[in-house]
Amino acid sequence: MKNIVPKESLTCLVAKATSDESMLWHRRLGHINFKNINKLVKENLVRGLPLKRFENDQTYVACLKGKQHKASCKSKVLNPITKPLFMLSIDLLGPTFVSSLMHKKYCLVVTDDYNRFTWVFFLATKDETSEILKNFIIQIENLVDQKVKIIRCDNGTEFKNKVMDVFCKEKGIKREYSVARTPQQNGVAERRNRTLIEAARTMLADSKLPITFWAEAVSTACYVQNRVLIVKSHNKTPYELFRGIKPALSFMKPFGCHVTILNTLDSLGKFDGKSDEGFFVGYSLSSKAFRVYNTRTKKVEENLHIGFLENKPMIEGNGPKWLFDIDSLTQSMNYVPVTAGTSTNESAGTQEDQNAGTFLEKDEISQGCIVMPI
Repeated sequence: MKNIVPKESLTCLVAKATSDESMLWHRRLGHINFKNINKLVKENLVRGLPLKRFENDQTYVACLKGKQHKASCKSKVLNPITKPLFMLSIDLLGPTFVSSLMHKKYCLVVTDDYNRFTWVFFLATKDETSEILKNFIIQIENLVDQKVKIIRCDNGTEFKNKVMDVFCKEKGIKREYSVARTPQQNGVAERRNRTLIEAARTMLADSKLPITFWAEAVSTACYVQNRVLIVKSHNKTPYELFRGIKPALSFMKPFGCHVTILNTLDSLGKFDGKSDEGFFVGYSLSSKAFRVYNTRTKKVEENLHIGFLENKPMIEGNGPKWLFDIDSLTQSMNYVPVTAGTSTNESAGTQEDQNAGTFLEKDEISQGCIVMPI
């Protein structure tokens, strides 16, 4: 009687259909949703349908087989975590089809669920993951004077192995795993991956540097985002929540901009040039210096004595097209936005070519080719 809705002087009482009658009309109407059937009855939108309330008893197997979908993973309004390092969300990206300048092919992303402060590490192989995580946890616990309680990650063998089992047992760390092919359950890490990769893509496209600089772009994006993103629940930046002070931004420069680098290593004559040319590729994490790529030595170095030419236009360098193919780089990272689910790795070249650190065009493979080391 609570569901009676009077209309002027008339009131419509609708009888409840039996279970068999409900299922019969459900099958007749192409297995349409019961909510839709009841709406047709209530608003008198069709003729010939009994004026009854149809209900689903949730026992019809055909509908469950045909219509079952992934359970929704709703974001929490309030973050239940109240201390730093209580939970770390971890994910591994890669392998990329092109190695970085330091010969790395994987990117390990670690995010603190409390303050969203993020750390990135670059690996040559998956086997390095356990050792890097062990050293990181010991170091960060000593720095913050807090203990890591929970680690959340996927079911990859880089996280589920004997080394991590022994280490977590000794430290008393609980491990939580997302269900297979359900990256939504590790949403903090997946969203951070998306933010980092999209920023790195944009920086590489803007700087016109080749994609061999992808690791420097991701590292710089992480450094900057720790200081500029806002954690809504606290209305502060991750840096302020982690360090306790507001971050300074006055020293930041655009990624990939032209620089002049004071030569402090070589013995120069009185009339020799004092500086080299290069590109800005990031910030040092261990000293008060900038990371720059020296075009003369072909190396990345850390130096404080830098002249920035921010307004000098960027010009795309010479080289094969694949060296600037940012889309292929992103696909080879196994990166897919959380809402789209998971997809297979569609990186260019054959597996043998990737293991050798080379990239072969399709027509070259069919004809005979020249192998180019990266």
